[in-house]
Amino acid sequence: MSVIIILLTVSICIAGAFLLAFLWSVKDGQFDDIQSPSERILFNNNKINNK
Repeated sequence: MSVIIILLTVSICIAGAFLLAFLWSVKDGQFDDIQSPSERILFNNNKINNK
């Protein structure tokens, strides 16, 4: 029975760490721009390709 308590405690701590990492990344702006990175590869205005 004590193993279950230890596993629950460890899993809740790991889940809390992932939640904190997700909230930190949202606050830091990692998910703000979701459109332009996918369009950047389609509209590459590189001078080497425009010869």
